[in-house]
Amino acid sequence: MIEIFPAKRIITMDQGNPHAHAVAVLDGRILGAGSLEAMKSLGPHRVNDQFIDQVLMPGFVEGHCHVSEGAFWAYTYTGFFPRSDPQGNLWQGCPSLEAVVDRLKQADLSKQVISAWGFDPIYFKDQSRMTRHDLDRVSTTLCVGVMHASGHIMNVNTLALDRAGLMRKGIEHPGIVLDHEGLPSGELRGPDAMTMVGRFVGFDREAMAGDEAAMWRFASLCVRAGVTTATDLANLLPDDAVNMMLRVTASDRYPVRIVAMRRFQAISPAALIERALELKAKSSDRLRLGAIKAFADGSIQGFSARLRWPGYYNGMPNGLWYTAPEQLTALYEGALANGLQVHTHTNGDEAIDLALRCLEQALRKQAASDHRFVLQHCQMGDEAQFRKMKALGMAVNLFPNHHFYWGDQHRSITLGPHRAARMNACASALRAGLMMGIHSDAPVTPLGPLFTAWAAVNRLTASGVVLGQTECIGVDEALYAITLGAAQTLHLDQEVGSIAVGKHADFVVLDQDPYEIPAKDLNQLSVCATVQAGRVFASA
Repeated sequence: MIEIFPAKRIITMDQGNPHAHAVAVLDGRILGAGSLEAMKSLGPHRVNDQFIDQVLMPGFVEGHCHVSEGAFWAYTYTGFFPRSDPQGNLWQGCPSLEAVVDRLKQADLSKQVISAWGFDPIYFKDQSRMTRHDLDRVSTTLCVGVMHASGHIMNVNTLALDRAGLMRKGIEHPGIVLDHEGLPSGELRGPDAMTMVGRFVGFDREAMAGDEAAMWRFASLCVRAGVTTATDLANLLPDDAVNMMLRVTASDRYPVRIVAMRRFQAISPAALIERALELKAKSSDRLRLGAIKAFADGSIQGFSARLRWPGYYNGMPNGLWYTAPEQLTALYEGALANGLQVHTHTNGDEAIDLALRCLEQALRKQAASDHRFVLQHCQMGDEAQFRKMKALGMAVNLFPNHHFYWGDQHRSITLGPHRAARMNACASALRAGLMMGIHSDAPVTPLGPLFTAWAAVNRLTASGVVLGQTECIGVDEALYAITLGAAQTLHLDQEVGSIAVGKHADFVVLDQDPYEIPAKDLNQLSVCATVQAGRVFASA
């Protein structure tokens, strides 16, 4: 039987039918959207009026996040900003290195390892870097690991270094920072260095990929944020984890569609293409597999991103290359030949240049229509690069949350006021005609598309500075970027992203109309519920 959901207003994001007052659902799909009378005429029905005084939109599509947000909440939060966990409990921020150490001393010791996340020393007045000696004050008998907010740097104590065989002189690795004695300082930069120690401090990527409890915690966050389709954008996807994810997402209680991408790490391009094809064949409606995530560089605030001249504003050395050009080109060629999509992490403008060169070279050998390769973050992308991306058939997913969480630091430390003002240039990307999503990169920043939309519209830093007024976009453009635009970057716009006949009945239920409140208050909208494939999930 048809189920009809009337609402105060329905914002469809469908240009042919932009507004409605009722939507009809049959077998988890949208049968129609229009007036209540018109929906009743579609056939035998029942009217579900629980949203009669609320506003419906397409379910939000989070085009760049990680299910590890659910895993991390089993660890100790040590971020600078206050943050809510999956149960809605608010964790206060840690305003200093001493506050971080104090919180770690209070950690749960039952797991025989102390794992923490969210840390970033760039916020501290003295910008003091954490060392193994700081973490030795927490414990010398348990391994201690602290993942930075960016996910690109990790600090560990002396015992963890020793367990990994790294507590010695003579190490020459760009990701292993050495102290004045020539020993590892405890700061590890980039995936190669972090992987060496990760399994000793609770950050074993393969083990985390198979964390079933994390999948459910992540789902709770999605419902609270209004997200009905989300990515797991850099998973190693071992067989056991894939089987678990298929089982969990098949549950009638699981409220979100997951698009999981196999990370380009510890595998050859040819083997990765073969693996991605195997995974693609296992896809279900609520677990989409087969796409690939590559990395060109690291993090701007972690000084591991690759910047063009004049480099970092504070004079720090240029960042790290994560993937060699020939490896990236070979991956692109293989993916194009096999109809697989690749999303590439590029933060710095030099890294963007590399990805564009590699794709252009690959397309000369292997032409492909609507490949829709995506540059993720693309924070320093400029107008020329956006035009090049358009010419190459690419899409972009930008990271406007950075304006709030690191904007002040980008202005004063990493990039300087001029370049910081053009970060995450949403207006320029749209002018270039790119398909564009915007994202949170949770757990890097909290999962919350309405906040991300607010950040793109207002571009405010934490101190209240507008970071590049000319790159502010309108409310309509921001809502596009968290619905249909994000769906386009995932090649899912034929299924989700708008309320249109034949698409999945995925909705977010809001307490107010985003077009009827001031743009500065977008982040104050409340999510009351989500509807995923016609199933209702209350946000509480």
